[in-house]
Amino acid sequence: MSDREHVNGEIRTVIANHARLPVDVATLSDGADLFEAGMTSHASVNLMLALEDHFDVEFPDTMLTRGVFQSIGAIEDALLELQGRAAA
Repeated sequence: MSDREHVNGEIRTVIANHARLPVDVATLSDGADLFEAGMTSHASVNLMLALEDHFDVEFPDTMLTRGVFQSIGAIEDALLELQGRAAA
């Protein structure tokens, strides 16, 4: 399993536990819009906090946009970018 696949699985677990989606996160593609799937803006804040806690990162203000949390793929890209910064 690649790092990207591992991160993707962990993101899906955090989403399942914190995004309050009315659908099973396993049924969503990486590009599926989480807001269209039923995530509210309030749940997106909870998701962001849970992701920060789980991955031991802090999203900078520039990343606190709807687009960053719109899909599993977007979240994955943001986290990998943050983890890359942390490793640098």
